[in-house]
Amino acid sequence: MATTTESNPPAKDSKGLSSLNEFNLEKSILRRGLATAAEIDACKAHKAKLASKDESKGLLEIMVEARVLTKSQSMRLLKEAGEANRRVEIPGYQVIEKLGKGSMGVVYKARQTSVDRIVAVKILLDALAQNKEFIKRFDREAKIAAKLSHNNVVNAIDAGDVNGLHYFVMEYVEGGTIKDVLDKNEVFEEKMAIRIVMAVAEALAHAHQRGLIHRDIKPENVILTKDGNVKLADLGLARLTADEKWAMSEAGMAIGTPYYISPEQVRGQVDVDIRADIYSLGATLYHMVTGQVPYGGETAQEVMRKHVDKNTPFVPPDHLNTKLSSGLGVVVETMMAKNRENRYRNPDDLILDLKCLLQGESPMIAGQKPDDLATLAEGDVEDTSRGISEAQLIEVAGYVNGKQSVIVALAAILALSVITNVVVLATR
Repeated sequence: MATTTESNPPAKDSKGLSSLNEFNLEKSILRRGLATAAEIDACKAHKAKLASKDESKGLLEIMVEARVLTKSQSMRLLKEAGEANRRVEIPGYQVIEKLGKGSMGVVYKARQTSVDRIVAVKILLDALAQNKEFIKRFDREAKIAAKLSHNNVVNAIDAGDVNGLHYFVMEYVEGGTIKDVLDKNEVFEEKMAIRIVMAVAEALAHAHQRGLIHRDIKPENVILTKDGNVKLADLGLARLTADEKWAMSEAGMAIGTPYYISPEQVRGQVDVDIRADIYSLGATLYHMVTGQVPYGGETAQEVMRKHVDKNTPFVPPDHLNTKLSSGLGVVVETMMAKNRENRYRNPDDLILDLKCLLQGESPMIAGQKPDDLATLAEGDVEDTSRGISEAQLIEVAGYVNGKQSVIVALAAILALSVITNVVVLATR
């Protein structure tokens, strides 16, 4: 389906909607669950009956009269249909329909005529296109996306501007998101959740290798395709880890989504790295397997405070959903450690533990923290001069003592093993 040309416009009803847009309107109403297909068909039949009597009424008007839609719903739909009716012309692309609207732009389904394939085209909102800073951000998103080429990432195809329209062409992906499933009050089975999160972790590993962080991992940004694949989408908040100028320009800003944001993002730290994405992925996994977000609250500020506050208790996912393995609980706790030094260092370490869980084995890295003693020895742990409390020092000391006890026990076992081997050899 391609956009019609001005020389041959489609017929319009009394509400000014073309037949093409009325078709898209029906799809929008069904997709949102505002009416059933039977209700729409009944209203369309009534519309046709009126037309046969030379009485013309728009479909929305009829649906309001039939109390299928409210007046406010019809006004909102009519406004959106009007926006969709605005001609979007980009050389080489034929716009088919509007897919959705975000904070930065409108996304359309289109056909790339040169290779006859379906793509998604994101257009910067008109209001934002008047601001050079937003244009810069939009272009930056396209350039960052172009740095990635992975099976688990929605890949970039093209970008540019024409006649005042700033556009970004992406791979078109059919499917729903994790959020769509959660919105139905469904909970993911453990192994299915692990496979999905592993795919996202592999996408993050690819981004990490290229010095990129996503900064907005959440259920609605993970697409579950119809063919069973997983795609990470929306790089609107992504940035290069090494871009210090960019980081400093956002210092003190809490960038991310409250339910899934990492503590360091809440604080507005400039040295955010891949471990922030691992935290957000952990919060997403938590939601997937429990049906609840890790931290709730009446306001965004309250939720974000809980991510940071060490005194706010963290309820392990396997305590909420007793069908989950304790291994998964430990993995999620490690992903969501408030102190990022206690999280997985990189996506590859996380992937290793997820593979262990899929094989029915205990995680190799989560809960072990083999580098903590070395970190303490190197003096990398915060001391009192950097604001660590006495209680925290006691906690660290207790942790180290516990580790030392384990090391002593292991050394004793190793020594006993060596002595036994010597005795065996001596008796041969």
